[in-house]
Amino acid sequence: MKPSGLARTGIGCAAMLLAGAAALADTADQPRLPKVLDGVGLEQRLDAQLPLDAQFRDETGRAVRLGDYLGKRPAILALVYYRCTMLCNYILNGVVGGLRPLALRPGRDFDVIAISIDPSENPQLAAGKREHYVRSYSSKAGVAGWHFLTGDEKEIRAVADAAGFHYRYDPQTKMFLHASGIMVLTPRGRVSRYFYGVEYTPKDLKLGLIEASGNRIGSPADQILLYCYHYDPATGKYGAVVTNLLRIAAAGVLLLLAVCLTILWRRDLREART
Repeated sequence: MKPSGLARTGIGCAAMLLAGAAALADTADQPRLPKVLDGVGLEQRLDAQLPLDAQFRDETGRAVRLGDYLGKRPAILALVYYRCTMLCNYILNGVVGGLRPLALRPGRDFDVIAISIDPSENPQLAAGKREHYVRSYSSKAGVAGWHFLTGDEKEIRAVADAAGFHYRYDPQTKMFLHASGIMVLTPRGRVSRYFYGVEYTPKDLKLGLIEASGNRIGSPADQILLYCYHYDPATGKYGAVVTNLLRIAAAGVLLLLAVCLTILWRRDLREART
């Protein structure tokens, strides 16, 4: 007996969430996943070069290259599909939620590139998604820096394979099975960072974009944060570097002592003159 539409949605959703969890699991402790998830996952390929000549269509139907959106700024890449009502929406919601508190802005400091992994989707769907998420990000923001693309199977696969994003279509559930996560790209189109799950903290997104840009964006305070935090590929997050924190604390104490000694020395000097 074939599962109902609701059951198929539930099965597909659970399968995709398991795929996302599998990307985080250690190989030695990884549980056996359902056969339906064979070949599905997110393989880290840090510094991998994406095919800049891959051809897509933008929200207006215009032919574009992936490289058209790179070269000047880093980018956040999300491989999703627009008819998905579950996991993909959570991924894009997580991107918007993580970016909203930042002083960095799409179109000025970085770009957001979403590519549909469903070759049957069209620019009209992409345009609707872009409008929805731009409004969710800010009612005052324009569409600059937000790109929702569609394309052919060959071009989609070329980008996904280069990024280590392994997915497949399940005819039983009529859904695409894929891991949950996003990537940060350098201006040259190389994979700089992977962030897993469906929620991405502002701190992780900011540090990832600053590193991908070669420290060309962000404030001096952000550079100090980068010194204090280190990206862990195993977790896809930034964690505090204790030794660097101790160094900064020690430098702060020495600076405070120097200030105090200077104040005392000047006070004694004034008293001696009096």
